[in-house]
Amino acid sequence: MDWVPRSLRHKSREMEKTYNDLEAKLKRIPTDEELAKALNVSQDELYNLMFQLSHSCVAGLEDLYTIDTNKEDKIAVIDTIEDVTARDPSKVFEFLELKESLMKAIERLPDKENIVVALYYYEGLTLKEIGEIMGITESRVSQLHTKAIFRLKTYLRKIKSQAVLE
Repeated sequence: MDWVPRSLRHKSREMEKTYNDLEAKLKRIPTDEELAKALNVSQDELYNLMFQLSHSCVAGLEDLYTIDTNKEDKIAVIDTIEDVTARDPSKVFEFLELKESLMKAIERLPDKENIVVALYYYEGLTLKEIGEIMGITESRVSQLHTKAIFRLKTYLRKIKSQAVLE
């Protein structure tokens, strides 16, 4: 049930044995030139063989590999594959920390400014709609909004500078 031709498997075993023998004999990693010479092939033929073998190597995702030769620690191949769709944990933590700081800052705002921020950013209302709800002019809502944003920026800068000092 092997999808790789027997001749290629045979060449693979032969190349691996030759490589290991050379490594033991030379006490170092053999060069491509030395490996090709030991196999009685040209370097181009060696590279072609390596190319063919690269398409025949299959590893099971559940296969366990030893991390350190001195220890019993083993890891599954699947645990070494990066999930490129996953969010960076440090960025997620940073975002959550910023969100928490922002929530604390909003809670510290005076009541009217807090209401304006909540209605504008959480409810998506316009300044005019907020004015109608609060019984004040759109211009006054704009002033409250500007003051709230100024206070939030000041508070967040203060938190940031404290974090840098720690």
